[in-house]
Amino acid sequence: MAQGVLIFAEQVDGSFRKVAYEAVSEGRRLADALGETVTAVVLGSGVTGAAEALAKYGADKILVADDPVLADYTADAYANVLFRVVQDTAPKIFLFGASSQGKDLSPRLATRLGVGLAMDCIGLRLDGAKLIATRTMYGGKVRAEVALDGEPQIAALRPNVMDIAEIPKTPDLEKVAVDAGEVRTKVIEKRLEKSGSVELTEADVVVSGGRGMGGADFSLLEELAGLLGGAVGASRSAVDEGWRPHADQVGQTGKVVSPTLYIACGISGAIQHLAGMGASKFIAAVNKDPDAPIFKKADYGIVGDLFDVVPAIIAELKK
Repeated sequence: MAQGVLIFAEQVDGSFRKVAYEAVSEGRRLADALGETVTAVVLGSGVTGAAEALAKYGADKILVADDPVLADYTADAYANVLFRVVQDTAPKIFLFGASSQGKDLSPRLATRLGVGLAMDCIGLRLDGAKLIATRTMYGGKVRAEVALDGEPQIAALRPNVMDIAEIPKTPDLEKVAVDAGEVRTKVIEKRLEKSGSVELTEADVVVSGGRGMGGADFSLLEELAGLLGGAVGASRSAVDEGWRPHADQVGQTGKVVSPTLYIACGISGAIQHLAGMGASKFIAAVNKDPDAPIFKKADYGIVGDLFDVVPAIIAELKK
């Protein structure tokens, strides 16, 4: 009989992604409503010590799959290990973060288990024991509620949307046997893009530049983002010009972000871009064109040259 809430707690180099804490916190809320327990599962190599951090956010039990074969993420190995964990634990609900890794893993698990999946969720609620997920559609113009059939009910949570709540527990820490099965891919080499210290999808502040930047020099935006403790993003046009890497792209064909503050500099506001940042709590736009579509979405707008406006904002922040 299915019981409890299972969380895939994603980590990178021994540090948990912010969305992992969001997922555990949301899992705790759902489990309390069901009168059930929360189990977090951590995969990696040398991660046993770090796993205890999840106790702070309400995990009753922590399963650790710690093995060198899991040092680098490969879809086959991680999916095989998680599939066996699900078979052993039989959860009612299984939560992921909708990071690039979560978006890769969750549909693989849902397919193998023959159950539904709600992707990129911005809200979860219970109707009895049935999980109802809220997700956006049509570039954020529509919010749909999705009911999930089968067990476990699987949902992937959009980063930076769910509240993180500290509910300290004293969890049981259990190591699970790792059987990675057939792994058809392997990591040959890693080439890491130079990036800020804040992951774009998890940043509370995102400063993005578009075609109005006029070139690859984003140093102004990098300075502004640094002062605000945020990350730098870009529109598709800026990425297509080769000014920023694709990893920085915000939009329908890039990353979906939900920061507290989104600052759009020199971005016209095409619907494809709005689909990636429309859920931001506050949107500020700087553009020379007073008729730019971005102003219809923005909470605050400044009509002016970003190369005059942004330095003035930086100067005030430094004061």
